[in-house]
Amino acid sequence: MDREAIQQRYGIVGSSAAMRHVVDQVRLVAGSDASVLIQGESGVGKEVIAKTIHELSDRRHKPLIVVNCGAIPEGLLESELFGNEKGAYTGAVEKRTGYFEDADNGTIFLDEIGEMPLQAQVRLLRVLETGEFSRVGSSTVRKVDVRVVAATNKDLPVEVASARFREDLYYRLATVVIDIPPLRQRKDDIMPLVDRFVHEISRQYDSPVKRLSNDAKDLMSRYRWPGNVRELRNVVERMVVLNRSQDISADDIRPYLRGVSASGSPGGLVPITRDALNDASNIGGDAGSARERELIYRALLELRMEIREIKEQLRNGVARPDHVEQDGREYYIVEEPEVDEGIEEVQYEIEHADDDDLVAAYDDEPVEPVGLLDVSNGELPTLQDAERELIAEALRRFEGNRRQTAKALGISERTLYRKINEMEEDGIEL
Repeated sequence: MDREAIQQRYGIVGSSAAMRHVVDQVRLVAGSDASVLIQGESGVGKEVIAKTIHELSDRRHKPLIVVNCGAIPEGLLESELFGNEKGAYTGAVEKRTGYFEDADNGTIFLDEIGEMPLQAQVRLLRVLETGEFSRVGSSTVRKVDVRVVAATNKDLPVEVASARFREDLYYRLATVVIDIPPLRQRKDDIMPLVDRFVHEISRQYDSPVKRLSNDAKDLMSRYRWPGNVRELRNVVERMVVLNRSQDISADDIRPYLRGVSASGSPGGLVPITRDALNDASNIGGDAGSARERELIYRALLELRMEIREIKEQLRNGVARPDHVEQDGREYYIVEEPEVDEGIEEVQYEIEHADDDDLVAAYDDEPVEPVGLLDVSNGELPTLQDAERELIAEALRRFEGNRRQTAKALGISERTLYRKINEMEEDGIEL
């Protein structure tokens, strides 16, 4: 059977080079019993490819058992896969077979294999290598002849490196690897899929076949489809069911895409044309340009929040060194978090230095130092003692002027008053 016949018979839509390559791989591997690992983002159609492999194989007259490993609770996964004896665990009121026994001489499709817990991975590896397993609660070894096709939307080599997936199981599953590219990387397939879904869904709901305008087709082609084919079908279904007009424009489709990222991640924006940007700059524009303005404002707000987070991290000392060197001397930055006042910085030098040599490490302009702690004897004071010594020295230098003292220390007057009160309560004379 040639490529076009396979695509037509098993519903594989797409004429892009990427999909042609996928179908060619399916044709080559289907006739063997090799394990197959299908990789791709959620919604690209991994199950369709798995079913096609089974239907083209010599096992097509035997069962194809589909198992979603991510949908089965961890405590039940082993009994679901391998079966259990009566009384094997609480709730096991009868003996039952597992998916592997049900798929004997056929194919088992393990979807979301990356979600399988490590304990179950050990037993799966044994089945793949020997075809042998035992039911939960039984010591009797059983043997099956099952072809395994697995699928995942995770990067399994990364999962292996993170010790979340067994390396030996990965290599056993990945005898043949078929990568299905996301829809945004095969834009030539978008409109054929749209046409296919429009006719299928119109027939399903006994609805007139919708006609898409050129701007609607352009919008569908430019959108990045983070949910891939599954999202595309969902949008087409909403378009067919909710729009009474037989002619569909871009404005009819755009509400179904809003709030879903055009870049592939949630919370983003749909693509905005140059004309839309020009319209958005016109305050007196129509409702369409108002919608575009709303999207642009949202993007600006998100960007502003990201910049604010970066500034906050820098303000809290992230990526700062804990000391700096200047003029051959080493200065330590001591940070004390304040709930209401932010971060206060106190500087002291490891070796004795003159006051005139000390400058602020991170300020744009040098500030006059207020006093140094001599630690040349090798002993370091506590942060609290260092802070109090600096406050006392600053008060002496500015003859008790608390405003100038607070300014020199880089803290607010309120914080200075609070610290002075604490020192006085501890019996420290200023």
